[in-house]
Amino acid sequence: MNGTKLAGGPTQDEIMAVSLFKMGLTPADTVLEIGCGTGKVSVAMAKTAKKVHSVDKRPDAVSLSAKTARTAGARNIEFFCTDARDFLKNDQVYDCAFLGGTHGLEEILPVLSKKVNRTIVINAVLLSTLERAVTILTGLGLFCEVVQVQVSRSHDIAGSIMFKPIDPVYIIVARGAACS
Repeated sequence: MNGTKLAGGPTQDEIMAVSLFKMGLTPADTVLEIGCGTGKVSVAMAKTAKKVHSVDKRPDAVSLSAKTARTAGARNIEFFCTDARDFLKNDQVYDCAFLGGTHGLEEILPVLSKKVNRTIVINAVLLSTLERAVTILTGLGLFCEVVQVQVSRSHDIAGSIMFKPIDPVYIIVARGAACS
């Protein structure tokens, strides 16, 4: 990606697959992504959803994400370089939301509870983020489940194969089919 390195790196394919499954996107959906990072999740959501709004407060993330979308030919994504708390002051309502960025959860989740019609999915790697998100969502009456995903990839070593683990990710689901 042109040598640009962002904190956290791109979402692993396996994590993204589970997260998108939990969102349950449809072709009629308008989706919000907070923390677009590299744009990988934005592009994946755009393959199913009608419209994706991707927000990140880091100009380098928005620039990289926009480039990723252009390269993939995804034309149904709008990128916004702003703090999510400011962005959410608009009147837009979404079918689903994905949070890859987790700063300001205490302020963002109560607003999303009124702006998201179906499902909110949060990816977290820190236990403190997991605890905060579950506590807030439970207090809002929205918490459904947490799925902990641990991915390991094979690597050649000494003429054999070993598995090298990737940090576990907690996929936090609010509302949606998982609650049914």
